[in-house]
Amino acid sequence: MEIRVLKYFLTVAQEQSFSKAAKVLNVSQPALSKQIKDLEEEYQITLFNRTTRSLSLTEEGRLFKEQAKQIISLVNRTDSYLKNINKYISGDIYLGCSESEANRIVMKAISKTQQHHPDIRFHIYSGNAQYVEEQLDQGIFDLGIVTDPADLSKYDYLTLPTLDTWGVLMKKDSELAKLDTISPKDLLDKPMIISNQEMVKNGISGWLGGNQRALNIVTTYNLFYNTMLMCEENVGYVLTLKNLYNESDESSICFKPLHPPLTLRSHIVWKKYKVFPKAIEIFLEILNEEIKKSS
Repeated sequence: MEIRVLKYFLTVAQEQSFSKAAKVLNVSQPALSKQIKDLEEEYQITLFNRTTRSLSLTEEGRLFKEQAKQIISLVNRTDSYLKNINKYISGDIYLGCSESEANRIVMKAISKTQQHHPDIRFHIYSGNAQYVEEQLDQGIFDLGIVTDPADLSKYDYLTLPTLDTWGVLMKKDSELAKLDTISPKDLLDKPMIISNQEMVKNGISGWLGGNQRALNIVTTYNLFYNTMLMCEENVGYVLTLKNLYNESDESSICFKPLHPPLTLRSHIVWKKYKVFPKAIEIFLEILNEEIKKSS
């Protein structure tokens, strides 16, 4: 399998046309069609549904597209690193993280890194813990931010100093808004919006005394913004972390912490025994200094 052929395949998938892709790639259409046909025959798969009027990816083609994109991304990053290794400190750092106030110290370290080394570029991807770990284990992300409970045995890591606090986001005119804190019994008959992450469900289940099934869960989510909109539109009460929403006097919603308190610790992790380029080493040194300052 050649990198050139993967790029051909991705262009055809993007353009949904052999003729349009051939123009983009500046190759003849017959030559392009033959390259894709040879690729299909080599692996005994069909990548495209072909008709006289349309071209679309098969299920195998969609899966292959995701793999091809990852391969090309890794090749491009390696090429960039090798071209610049002896010139100056530069490079691309790929970081996956969930939404959390604990990430602020990481963003501060990113700012300081770029102040001293403006040719270091960061690429931030937001997602839940499962997504971050999968991309990290596949080598797509260089670094990832995960939260407890997390299996840290397969990673090297730095622990971030800020603890996140769990609570409930709700309308200010709701029944529970008059309370200072929220206990398990307060939630049992309420429409709930909770994270779809298993580790979050397990943590909440422990706080509820193993009684999570008693909750009336009307919606689940993986990232926060749309959840805030649902809360404003009276879909339900949101189990979430403090500081993801900036409450104001004009706001129609408010946050109440759980009682007994439930907190969360975050870690920035990377694969064990990984040899990093200089750009990532410098960033981790700066982050470690910031963590020590805040301790």
